[in-house]
Amino acid sequence: MTPNPFAALGLPARPDLTDEQVRAAWRAIAAATHPDRPDGGDLARYTAASAAYAELRTPWSRSEAYADLAERAAGNDGEPDTSPLPVIPANPGPQPGWPLTALTQVPARIRRGRPLRLLIRAAAAAALSLAVLALIPGAPAAPADVAGVIVWFVLTGRRDLAPPPER
Repeated sequence: MTPNPFAALGLPARPDLTDEQVRAAWRAIAAATHPDRPDGGDLARYTAASAAYAELRTPWSRSEAYADLAERAAGNDGEPDTSPLPVIPANPGPQPGWPLTALTQVPARIRRGRPLRLLIRAAAAAALSLAVLALIPGAPAAPADVAGVIVWFVLTGRRDLAPPPER
């Protein structure tokens, strides 16, 4: 483990980096320093980058590494270091009234998307639900099967909707 895995990959010390940003930094360093390169590469830098990538691969581990850096910045004597760590803005979350706004956009998204495919999907889900109820009436599994079909329709039907408008 390197003292600063973010620096080993040439990334800013931030816990909100994406997996793709970390992977791209790792791949760039690995391509330039791998020991199997014709010029022999740079084994020390490759090893440091490999360890840093292993430490920063997941969002949770990035936040842990960031917390470790913040703790080290406080120093051994308990006195805080005067060099500031970057401030990560809080996620504002959903805007007020977002469910109503999303529901009002559904008809337009259906019209601009693939309405025929969505209709075929809905008909297939309805037919399958009716078939389940006709084949196993009164069975305890029937409601669960119908719920599964509805979940399938909701999760796969999103592909047939147009993307939401840019904000």
